[in-house]
Amino acid sequence: MKNEFKKGFYFKTYEAPFQSPFEKLFGIFKELITHTSGDFDEAIDWLRELDKEYKLTDENYTIDDFIEDLKKKGYIKDEVKEDGTGGFAITAKTERAIRQQALDQIFGNLKRSGAGNHKTKHAGNGDEHTGEFREFNFGDGLERISLTESLRNAQINNGVESFMLTENDLVVEETQYKAQMSTVLMIDISHSMILYGEDRITPAKKVAMALAELITTRYPKDTLDILVFGNDAWVIPIKDLPYLQVGPYHTNTVAGLQLAMDILRRKRNTNKQIFMITDGKPSCVRERDGSYYMNSNGLDEYIVEKCYTQAQQARKLHIPITTFMIANDQYLQRFVNHFTEANQGKAFYTGLKGLGEMIFEDYETNRKKRVR
Repeated sequence: MKNEFKKGFYFKTYEAPFQSPFEKLFGIFKELITHTSGDFDEAIDWLRELDKEYKLTDENYTIDDFIEDLKKKGYIKDEVKEDGTGGFAITAKTERAIRQQALDQIFGNLKRSGAGNHKTKHAGNGDEHTGEFREFNFGDGLERISLTESLRNAQINNGVESFMLTENDLVVEETQYKAQMSTVLMIDISHSMILYGEDRITPAKKVAMALAELITTRYPKDTLDILVFGNDAWVIPIKDLPYLQVGPYHTNTVAGLQLAMDILRRKRNTNKQIFMITDGKPSCVRERDGSYYMNSNGLDEYIVEKCYTQAQQARKLHIPITTFMIANDQYLQRFVNHFTEANQGKAFYTGLKGLGEMIFEDYETNRKKRVR
């Protein structure tokens, strides 16, 4: 087991009412499997440690019973390890469960809002009915006419005995346009995300999992691509988010932005945006000959200028960049200020608490489309 994991994990004794022994342990297991980047054995080791300290099980239901239930319910599968020994690995069903838990934890406030989030404030030709009506105007589609309200107007205006329906009686129901959005989420996996004993990557990937679950389940017409960036940048599938780990990398922000824009250029949606979660300064760029220019000492002017160029390029493509800077260093914040100014995007300076709510707030804001 990794000693540094214990430093960053806080177990709460609170449990929801009416939970079965399996449900109680499964909630903790999902949290642990996220922290251990999908390592089943390490997660179970920590679960046994927590069981000793907090008495999570008794003689009627043990950790071994829990493991057996995980297998029966399809949350784990048999796996042959590299050394030839047998073991277990989590399944796609568990990956979905982890994303759903992240969604509940980070965007749980959505449950208290009314039906139909993610809508523009402007009425017009849309796909979501509002329950509000107005007079028929030339150019309104016939499918938008409210027959009940129009007939009611005709009876009031013309009487029942000499019933007639005129254009002046027609009423249409207002709708709201739910704009489609293409989003690229960039996640910094440079070494600084676990530097000085702080685990910043776990909350960051929780946000990514929550956002992925939110978009794929509630806004299926939207697109979400996720990429990670260290010395280079590459796309990862949603299913790999629980396994995401920090590497011995510098921070090649330029490569991440270039890849994000390449992805968005191929999208047909009008509305496009980039989210970037990072806690470190840009410290690496790749040259045309394939070599790397790296400098971790302060903000290197050569690297910084290339970042500003990418920000300006995204602005020309009408792609706003929202940066979530998980750092309090004033010199880094000055860099982000200039970067945001070059892109005309947004920036948030934050600890990890509340990061998910801010991402959703900005996601909802950016995907609205004005309709006249």
